[in-house]
Amino acid sequence: PLPVGTYDGSIASVTAKLLKRFHYDRRGLDAALSERFLNRYLEQLDPMHIHFLKPDIAEFVRWRDRLPELTVQRGDSSKANDIFARFLQRVDQRVEFVANLLAENHFEFTDDDRHTPNRKDADWPDDIETARLLWHRHLRYEYLQEKLNKQKPEQILKTLSARYKRLLRSWGELDSEEVLQVYLTALSQAYDPHSDYMGKAQLENFAISMKLSLFGIGALLRSEDGYCKIESLVAGGPAARSKKIKPNDRIVAVAQKDLETVDVIDMKLTKVVEMIRGPKGTEVTLTIIPADAADPSERKVLTLVRDEIKLEDQEAKAKILDLPEANGNTVRLGVLDLPSFYATFDLGNSRRIQLASGGAPPELKSTTADVQRLLTKLQAEGVNGIILDLRRNGGGSLEEAIRLTGLFIKDGPIVQVKDADGDISIESDPDPEVHYDGPLIVLTSRFSASASEILAAALQDYGRALIVGDVSTHGKGTVQTIYELNKFANFRDYNAGALKVTIRKFYRANGWSTQLKGVTPDLVLPSVANYLEVGESAQQYPMPWDSIPSAMFERLDRIQPHLVELRRRSETRQAQDQDFAYAREDIEQYRKLIADKSVSLNESKRIKEKEELDAKQKARQEERKARGESKTTIYEITLKNADLPGLPEPVAPTNLLANAEVDLPPNSNAPTSEEDEDDKTPSVDLGLEETKRILVDLIGLQAAAPPPPAVTVRK
Repeated sequence: PLPVGTYDGSIASVTAKLLKRFHYDRRGLDAALSERFLNRYLEQLDPMHIHFLKPDIAEFVRWRDRLPELTVQRGDSSKANDIFARFLQRVDQRVEFVANLLAENHFEFTDDDRHTPNRKDADWPDDIETARLLWHRHLRYEYLQEKLNKQKPEQILKTLSARYKRLLRSWGELDSEEVLQVYLTALSQAYDPHSDYMGKAQLENFAISMKLSLFGIGALLRSEDGYCKIESLVAGGPAARSKKIKPNDRIVAVAQKDLETVDVIDMKLTKVVEMIRGPKGTEVTLTIIPADAADPSERKVLTLVRDEIKLEDQEAKAKILDLPEANGNTVRLGVLDLPSFYATFDLGNSRRIQLASGGAPPELKSTTADVQRLLTKLQAEGVNGIILDLRRNGGGSLEEAIRLTGLFIKDGPIVQVKDADGDISIESDPDPEVHYDGPLIVLTSRFSASASEILAAALQDYGRALIVGDVSTHGKGTVQTIYELNKFANFRDYNAGALKVTIRKFYRANGWSTQLKGVTPDLVLPSVANYLEVGESAQQYPMPWDSIPSAMFERLDRIQPHLVELRRRSETRQAQDQDFAYAREDIEQYRKLIADKSVSLNESKRIKEKEELDAKQKARQEERKARGESKTTIYEITLKNADLPGLPEPVAPTNLLANAEVDLPPNSNAPTSEEDEDDKTPSVDLGLEETKRILVDLIGLQAAAPPPPAVTVRK
């Protein structure tokens, strides 16, 4: 085992005590949390249950009940190093075994054997012989993946050999500080998935990473199961603009311009990030496995040009759509795209901004002020209804979410916040003015999180807006803060790191928590995203959903009277729409994939399956190309032209209305792979297309039946 650092035990003890003192649950390290603690540590080291053996686990479990005494009272973190040493031993055994198999180079794929690559719910191998059978089968799976992607045998051997050497090297290079970080992260996440320990190196690199994040592809990455996974995309960044990459996609290879592609499976996340980042204007090519891939061998290759992530790219923007109707009339809709709730420091704190910038204060940015300008423009141009698109909105400023909600209601509570002492505070709309009072839909997805969930929930509680989208939003209803350990103990000149800990929970105006369950739309649209393992419910040990008493507010009830009819009309359209038929096919294919979990290791069967999928996709492309040109007129409204009189020139018509939603701007980071060059047909933004039709229905229904009087919802 690695030697225990001088302060490791003290850091572990202080971390455990701070979690008990500050975490929302105010729990000490009891028996239940000790079990979670040990489980999380083992899962972080071996998430696929492919290295540790059952006898190893049995030995570690005997230590479980001693963890509170060792961690809190004795300040002893040595078990972290003992377990890690056993893990390295098993990794070394696996790498040596695989090296021998690669040297023999005898791989056949003609039998009916199957492999389950995702083993997170499987048991650990019984013994070393069982483990070797598993390692052999997984190697065959990896070899076949490369072969199906038309790699030559010598290149496959080179790729896999390098991958396993990297696996051993990346773990073997960890020092005691890094092992302690993994260990205490497991302790923190035994409480909830958003509490976290940041060790010395991670804390010191925080400021650097914040600066570097402004230059690159605009993606937040995380390491999971040996893969570099897309956590989220920055609006306006190269990755988001490409429309070819999305959350939960996995990056399996990276290449710099004119250089050889580098396999990054089992590579340390910091190394992958370093490869993806780079100077502005340079190219990086990514090979990804799409999150919704029908076959795990599916790969997409795209080249992005690194760029500075500009604030204006993340700003609110809008479109005005003139939709022709069957009766010859035209209905005008507004679509507000809001990627985040942004703000330049706290409003009114100009002195702080001036000190931070070293000069005159820059222009204050406010989501609410920007959306208000766009709403003014949309209303001046006579829109009949508005869609607020929050599908990419991962949150941001709580104050901005509250103020922006107030643009659509007169006054009243927006969100309730409960702390660890049980004290409840109510955050209310501070402005009695209603800036837009017409038909309104909020469009959400599984990736709408935090502040965007608060806005959607409030407008749903008030009966002010129809919520449309995926089966639920993300479900993050908690608040975290950071405590530096050096402020609570004397570590002399040593940086002991910091603890991010959950301290509060959010609740809707009606008293329901947004935690875990998120916001359930009034109208759920079919989507593969409804079946992805994303959101708070996919996390390990999430905090539970609960409720508190409702706040007092006036419910407008503008949606409920029409909800049954809106659903009926939408379901009728979905049954007749070809793109929804495609969506249902994709959903059924994906559900079969996740239900089976195993993958065939028969090469001919896999090739046949891939050919069938390719043929189906090609037929869809041809059908979409054959559709007539859209008669919808689209005007793009930005903060630069929002205050100008009249409308800008409409965007060019396309064969699909959806193309205007996803088309790439001139000189953008267009994909350059042969596969993508062959596919000139845009993807249909089915969720937005149907939401526009639902909004047209809502406009007509609300015009025909004025809303009932507001009803006061009391505590």
